Amino acid sequence: MLSDFKAFIAKGNVVDLAVAVIIGAAFAKIVTSLTDDVIMPIVGWLFGGMDFSSHFVRLGPIPASFKGDPTKYADLKTAGVAMLGWGEFVTQVINFLILAFIIFLMIRQASKLMKKPDVVPAGPTDIELLTEIRDELRRKG
Repeated sequence: MLSDFKAFIAKGNVVDLAVAVIIGAAFAKIVTSLTDDVIMPIVGWLFGGMDFSSHFVRLGPIPASFKGDPTKYADLKTAGVAMLGWGEFVTQVINFLILAFIIFLMIRQASKLMKKPDVVPAGPTDIELLTEIRDELRRKG
């Protein structure tokens, strides 16, 4: 069983997959930063300074021992208050859409690069053409 596992790990596809997962994780951090630090502030500015990541609907009571800001999503979440964090959800959906679009563009470009050119049937060689011309001239003459 150990030798089968070694053979499985040594296959190129597994190594390629591991590299892809590592690069994908790093790429996801870049997209998260793009969403959180660039896109969402612009969206918030367009909607009058709204910060979507902190919008929520509180569903449960705030514990008596709560010491944070009752208007801060992060403080309430840390305290375990039941909430619908719809602003964070909107941010994550935008994050996903950006990532999915970029992956779509990458796969589309890779498909174009890997596409095999249409095979054009080869015509007759010079010798074959000359042979046909000779044979045709012999028949007529």
